[in-house]
Amino acid sequence: MARFDEVKTAFWGDGEYGVQPALTDEATHEAEHLLRVTLPSDLLDLLRVQNGGSVTQERNAFPVSTPNSWSESHVPLADLMGIGRRDRMSSLLDTPYLAEEWELPSPVVLLSGDGHFWIGLDYRVCGRDGEPSVTWFDTDHAVEQALAGNFRSFVEGLTASSTFDTRPGAEPVVRAPR
Repeated sequence: MARFDEVKTAFWGDGEYGVQPALTDEATHEAEHLLRVTLPSDLLDLLRVQNGGSVTQERNAFPVSTPNSWSESHVPLADLMGIGRRDRMSSLLDTPYLAEEWELPSPVVLLSGDGHFWIGLDYRVCGRDGEPSVTWFDTDHAVEQALAGNFRSFVEGLTASSTFDTRPGAEPVVRAPR
């Protein structure tokens, strides 16, 4: 498993889609006020490198031991939303609307997803000022799956989706890197 500081410097993929303007302290405070939570410092550190956008292909999946609607072995993380209001781009600031629209629990902050599924910071156990866990929400099947106890562990556990055996009926295990 990679250390967070190593992942942080090589987390983001190419392209401008989903990238918000550079993160400021003022934008962070406004987001926490709007979302009514304290965002994890590790998330903010990552967003200070790049404020949202595509995730590198080396970190675009999180392994799971229980099959889900996406895969028997992992969940996808193609992008991570930033904090901002750039036109026609989703942002962490859209969480209140999206959570209501997709009937998600509260309090939660959505990190990535497309409506059929979401990956989010889950504050239900820790409270709005605690260290949230990371949860997979499958809205089509009304299923949730705990992914990691905190954001740092989630990021450190990310790997390339290409390392998973995605053949039908394959066991949910990661193939050895080549």
